[in-house]
Amino acid sequence: MRISIKLKFSVFLAFLLLLTVFILSLLVLEGIKKNQRDQLERYFSQQAATANVYFFQTLMGESNKVPQTYLAAKGRDFAKQLELITGQTVALYDSKGAVLSSNPALAASDGIRQTLDLALRDKTAYLIENDSFYYFAPLRIGSGQVGVIRFYDSLAGNLAFYNQIKQLFVYIGASVFILSFILAYFYFNSFASGIIKLNGMVDQIRAGNLAPAVLRRKDEIGALSQGIRMMSRQIMKTMQDKDQEREKLALAVRKLSQLDQQQKQFIGNVTHEFKTPLTSIKSYLDLLDMYPDDEKLLETAKTNILGDTQRLYEMVEKVLQLSALERYEFEFHKEKLDVRQEMRKVLDSLQGKMEKFGITAETELAEAYVDADKELLSIVLVNLLDNAVKYNKPRGRIFVKTALADERVVIEIADTGIGIPNEVAHKIFEPFYTVDRNRSREIGGTGLGLSLAKKYAESQGGSIALVRTDSEGTLFRLVFPAYGTSVS
Repeated sequence: MRISIKLKFSVFLAFLLLLTVFILSLLVLEGIKKNQRDQLERYFSQQAATANVYFFQTLMGESNKVPQTYLAAKGRDFAKQLELITGQTVALYDSKGAVLSSNPALAASDGIRQTLDLALRDKTAYLIENDSFYYFAPLRIGSGQVGVIRFYDSLAGNLAFYNQIKQLFVYIGASVFILSFILAYFYFNSFASGIIKLNGMVDQIRAGNLAPAVLRRKDEIGALSQGIRMMSRQIMKTMQDKDQEREKLALAVRKLSQLDQQQKQFIGNVTHEFKTPLTSIKSYLDLLDMYPDDEKLLETAKTNILGDTQRLYEMVEKVLQLSALERYEFEFHKEKLDVRQEMRKVLDSLQGKMEKFGITAETELAEAYVDADKELLSIVLVNLLDNAVKYNKPRGRIFVKTALADERVVIEIADTGIGIPNEVAHKIFEPFYTVDRNRSREIGGTGLGLSLAKKYAESQGGSIALVRTDSEGTLFRLVFPAYGTSVS
């Protein structure tokens, strides 16, 4: 649900004013509370001074002028006389904190006892409990303390005044919020109308009208409308330039499509990639012809033939996409791949061919993951392993190793084959290059396998290299960034 910008601005301004009133009310109410407390302190300080003067005068008029004896004998009477003089409820304590006179309605709480302890140490203290105010002052003769006087007053009137002011601020805050919201809503109406018109200009550009009307305003909104108008003109010019470039590109594509060599290379690539799974299927069919009663072989053959058939189907789909896009590469579908699992799938698909030639595979597969297109990774592995089978010696071996090192997945594929002459080793990744053309024709090689493997490995952020080749065999190494590693 889209909220109007007028409503947003109005609510913000109203909230800002409401916040101002709230802060102001806190300051004022805190000031009132402090002022009331200061007035009470000054008033009862005067009452305490009066009580001390009256006590001194009363004691001087007695025959027995010992303060403790007087308080013990006539403390209650003295407290009553003090109440008449001050007009306040008074409680009197001796120097040990014993009550000499007290209003029974005012029960002693923990707070009163703690405050009394401070007053017994010749300190003036007060306590506020609910709506009650207790003021404790030392009762002195000269410089010595002989007891404590406690005054009591109700704060009901002060609290009523405080709550009245507080309620007044609530009414003021609500009124300010409503009034400011209404005024702000109408005040921001002109700005919101300009923004709505700008939005209409954008809609016109989206609909194809690249020459919208400009708002006649002398503020930032007017300047923005001018900018939108200039931007739409630039878009129009860019589209015209793009159309011209598209025509040039179309002409270049038509010329490139006429190059016969590129067509042959495309057909050769497709043929080579189709041939590998077909070879696997044919190998299993040959094994089934040799061992028709082997149920385990039949089950394995059915599984792998089904997998190769599915891969053929997927490759046909991608070839159709590539053909439709002509010179543009089709989209990669990268995902988290378990290298061990992908390697085992490829080895299983070539199992029939390896058994036909008596080739055995030895593996050392460590746990490792890459972010790559599943089909392209399979093509790379199939090409390398297929070459390791085709160019191996009878009853030879293949060594496959995967490892994770320095955030990179390393795949090594070695064989015990015929090797590659050192003088031509640098050419093996060139398209259509074969070391031994007679042997390539004999085993069906076209010279595209390593070229395709290199292209697809690099397209996934990896690399392929010939590490070792001699009369004892060949070792290729694939390196890919590990899954979760950013590729710069």
